[in-house]
Amino acid sequence: MFGGGLLPPDTATVVRAQGGKVVTTDGPFAETKEQLGGFWVIKVTDLDAALDYASRASAACRQPVEVRPFEDFPGE
Repeated sequence: MFGGGLLPPDTATVVRAQGGKVVTTDGPFAETKEQLGGFWVIKVTDLDAALDYASRASAACRQPVEVRPFEDFPGE
């Protein structure tokens, strides 16, 4: 079991797989017509690895994926 939270929205990177290319933008994905469809918590070594997972996830679900760091707790 674990608990914690995401860092603020201004730390987000949005990943979109479009036409075989990956497009990333800074900031949260906040369009009112969009809704949270689920989430993944994936432990990776760095942001590049997280963005790689996000690009594959975006291609698979055909939707943008917002990547945000998980808040680190002391001693974990």
